[in-house]
Amino acid sequence: MTSLAEKIKILKKEKNAVILAHCYQNIEIDEVADFVGDSLYLSQKAKDTNADIIVFAGVSFMAETAKLLSPNKKVLLPRIESGCFMADMINPELLREFKSEHPNIPAVCYVNSTAAVKAECDVCCTSSNAVNVVKNLCRAENSLNEVLFLPDTYLGKWVEGQLGGEVKVTTFNGFCPTHLRLRAEDVEKSREEHPNSKILAHPECHQTVTALADFVGSTKDIMNYVKDTDFKEYTIATEKGVYDRLKRDYKDKTFYLLKDTLVCQNMKWNTLDDIYNSLLREEHEIILDKSTSQKAMACINKMFEITAVRV
Repeated sequence: MTSLAEKIKILKKEKNAVILAHCYQNIEIDEVADFVGDSLYLSQKAKDTNADIIVFAGVSFMAETAKLLSPNKKVLLPRIESGCFMADMINPELLREFKSEHPNIPAVCYVNSTAAVKAECDVCCTSSNAVNVVKNLCRAENSLNEVLFLPDTYLGKWVEGQLGGEVKVTTFNGFCPTHLRLRAEDVEKSREEHPNSKILAHPECHQTVTALADFVGSTKDIMNYVKDTDFKEYTIATEKGVYDRLKRDYKDKTFYLLKDTLVCQNMKWNTLDDIYNSLLREEHEIILDKSTSQKAMACINKMFEITAVRV
C-alpha cells in the first residue's frame, strides 16, 4: 500500500512542484520537502528551481514572499488560514500611523510581515541580517542615526543593542507570542538543571532572556552553531521544531527544550494530508496585486542591495 508521503512525492513529480518546509513545521513534513530552513532561504531556493508550483508548508507571509520572488510560479499554502500572530499585529493603516508619529525616518520591516506591509517600508531584513541591514542603511544614508523597526520590538531592540547605541531603533510594539513565553527565570532554572548546557536563544525572545543566553541568533544561526561547535549539551530557546530537527540530526549531542510551551500552533497546522490535498487540487493559491508586489519587491531588493547580495 502506497504511503501518503509516497503519494505526495509522485504527485509532486507529475505536477513539477517543489515543497518547502519551514523548520518550525511538524518534522514528518521533512520527508516530502525539497528544502527545509528559514523562510527567505526557502523562497530563494524555490526561485532557482524550474518548478511550476511551490507548496509552502509554513505561514501566510512566507508563502507571500515566495510569490514575490517567483511571480510566474503558482504558490500554494496548504492551510490558507495559517497566519503569523506577529505579522498580523500590524497592517498598512497601523504602519502609516506609526510612520506619521516619526516622520522622515526610514522603516525597516522584518521579513515576518505581510506583502502589504513590506510595500509600505523602505527595506526588509531577516533575523540573520537585521544588524547588517540597519548598519548598512545608516552608512548609505550618511548622517542617518535612527530607524523605525517593525513589527517585532524585541528583534529591533536586540539590533539596537548589537550596534552599541550607535543607532536609535524605534520599534513598533509587535512580538512573537511563542518566544515571549520565555522569561529569565526559565533560563535560570535551566542553568541549575543543566549547568553544562549552552543556551541558544532567538532574538525574538525578551531581552532578559537573550541577555542570559550563551548564543543569540536566527533559526539558521542556531542550527549552524550546533553544527560548528563541539559542546555535548545544548538548550534550545526557540520554537520546538528546531529542537526536534537538531535532536534527530545530531544523535551524539544532547538537547533540551527550554520550555515545553515553545510551540507555534499556526506553524503546526500543516499536515501531510493538507499538503497532498492542496497540491492535488492546486488550491489555496497566493494571489498578490501587481502594485503591492512591485513595492514589496523593491523593499526586499533594497535589503539585497545594501547587504551586497542580489536576488
